[in-house]
Amino acid sequence: MRRVRPGAASRGGTGGSASRAAGEERALTSVAAGERYAREHAAEGARGTSEAPEASDAPETRAELPRLWHITLRVCGTRTPLEEVRRGLEQLAHDHPFLLTSRYADDHAEIRYWEEARDLHDAAAVALRLWGEHRRSAQLPPWEIVGLEVVDRDTYHQRLAEGYGPPPATPVGVHPF
Repeated sequence: MRRVRPGAASRGGTGGSASRAAGEERALTSVAAGERYAREHAAEGARGTSEAPEASDAPETRAELPRLWHITLRVCGTRTPLEEVRRGLEQLAHDHPFLLTSRYADDHAEIRYWEEARDLHDAAAVALRLWGEHRRSAQLPPWEIVGLEVVDRDTYHQRLAEGYGPPPATPVGVHPF
């Protein structure tokens, strides 16, 4: 049995779509390219070149500068004595200097920190490895990751300015919920 989203058109080679005549192509819509594309092409125009970029200018070889990402990582699991959870999170804060704040209870914890990474994928990958890689060295509980939020610096500050999102991690350190 094939499952499809409600209202989704058939994409298979059989049956086709009743809204298009045989041989008629679908209309494509476009999306704005964004600021980065505009900046790159404005710089190209300023150099007076309309040809393909040189190999050193190609996006694949151009190193992107790292950006700051605000990470919120949530973990939970079986009940663990609060003293052990606190000690483990304090050790994690010592091992990971960018840790802003940790909140904890006997069966869950939330860690908030800044990560420097090239893009969202890299920041998320590092965040997802954090608990597992430091579990033994910081003697963290054997909890699983149940939540991850990764937002860039501008979005984080925009949320705060608009009154949305979690408040800044003012009491830096490890605190109970």
